[in-house]
Amino acid sequence: MTPGHPSARRARRQKAGDGAAPADDAPSKSSRTRERILDAAAHVLSRKGYAGTRLGDIADQAQLQAPAIYYYFGSRDELIEEVMWTGAQRVREHVTKVLDELPDDTTPVDRICAAVEAHLHLELELSDFATALIRNSGQMPEHLRTRQLAEEAAYGKLWRNLFQDLHEDGRLRPDLDARTAQLLVIGALNWAAEWWNPRRDTYETVLRTAQSLVRHGLSSRSQLADEAGDTARGTTRRTS
Repeated sequence: MTPGHPSARRARRQKAGDGAAPADDAPSKSSRTRERILDAAAHVLSRKGYAGTRLGDIADQAQLQAPAIYYYFGSRDELIEEVMWTGAQRVREHVTKVLDELPDDTTPVDRICAAVEAHLHLELELSDFATALIRNSGQMPEHLRTRQLAEEAAYGKLWRNLFQDLHEDGRLRPDLDARTAQLLVIGALNWAAEWWNPRRDTYETVLRTAQSLVRHGLSSRSQLADEAGDTARGTTRRTS
């Protein structure tokens, strides 16, 4: 049997369990080790790409022996596929959670700006999984992308709804196509993972610039005028 064969993995798990921790502790320990492997794989994949990712590098990052990975994943590609799907799932869930927590009266453009912040925060500061996903989507073989593509489709629908709400509210610039604008915004957000250097530009600078471009690039003149009026009225109240 090869090291990655399911029967071989089961046998090694059983052998490793003899005289080890109590049975009721094994699932939590196993889960923690699996998560550590996934975290390490996401870290390596986000930096070295699909072609450059090796199980030895992942094992070193996880502080494990390379054969131990086969207890949890049958092959390098199975592990990478899990990382990519996890990345897509976490991006969608994170942005969805941020949007769900907004007040009901949040304007469509403010909801888009909140989604911009949630996406960039996860991509640039919080998650190697998100960075690995964004940097490697175009490199993955098609047969490894089934679950990832399903998550990406759900995430794309989330953004389409945001832009459709802006359009239906009459706040999207009339010379813009909502779908094209949405795809351009997502493309720009994803590309930030490639060019951003925290030694040159702070995360806050990137976020502030992205939100300003979105707000002033998408909003109709009437909305910008309304916002300017609200700002002026707030300034008047504070100084009176």
